[in-house]
Amino acid sequence: MEHTPVLLRESLEFLAVRPDGVYVDATAGLGGHTAAIAARLTTGRVIALDRDAESLERARARLAAFGSRITFVQSSFAELSSTLDSLSLPRVDGILADLGVSRYQLTSPERGFSLQEAGPLDMRMDRRQSLTAAAIVNHYPEREIARIIEELGEERRRLAEKIARALVRARPIADTAHLARVVASVAPRTGRLHPATRVFQALRMAVNDEPGQLDALLEQAPWRLAPGGRMVVIAFQSLDDRKVKQRFRDLARQGGFRILTRHVVKPGVEEIRSNPASRSAVLRAMERTEE
Repeated sequence: MEHTPVLLRESLEFLAVRPDGVYVDATAGLGGHTAAIAARLTTGRVIALDRDAESLERARARLAAFGSRITFVQSSFAELSSTLDSLSLPRVDGILADLGVSRYQLTSPERGFSLQEAGPLDMRMDRRQSLTAAAIVNHYPEREIARIIEELGEERRRLAEKIARALVRARPIADTAHLARVVASVAPRTGRLHPATRVFQALRMAVNDEPGQLDALLEQAPWRLAPGGRMVVIAFQSLDDRKVKQRFRDLARQGGFRILTRHVVKPGVEEIRSNPASRSAVLRAMERTEE
């Protein structure tokens, strides 16, 4: 499967990869960024984390040639500190987090992330967890579903309530195609996006507790950087980017950190043309300046 990492050149520039450094790719996915970092190392090492076991196995197979330069660990980035502790790594030289959903997940109907094909209402990034999208749409109270769609899908309140009501009335929702049809029956298409796009986003974020995961990463990661170490985050949703922006700003104000990106870094015209999935990506970076 073709895999194109987003904002790759910019990520590497801001990480300022040293050949002997230790780096964390907190969202390895299929390993695009991981491979580019590993290619710049001599005695250094990349810790490749992902909570999706299937993505991690594919990355491991793709990047086998790098040998011991990459350590693969199935772990969420919310568990960054405990994972680094288990590897006896108190500090690292750089941490990269690409918060986008991988192409592998989006193009695998059996994972339930895509509204393009019928698939189970799953949406779990870690299939060991019990909560699925089916549990939310078929068992959560209407008011809670509306809240999820409004807050995580950034949908207008009245429309979120209308969609939630339609979903509850249509229970049981059988699969992703059924979900998309029910949403489309009450939400008019206003642009190029399918009317159910924000609902799918909201459910995915709720199933995987993406807001909580990001909060945990932003709390832990800065303190695992060595002085001079850098953190790079690529966000695709304004909800995520606002959190990153605020956290970096708070750290810079309290001292010991400096923001490297005065403004967000976005893909250029050529990258968007060759990889349309990159069009909504924004990158922010900061550096730890002292212990």
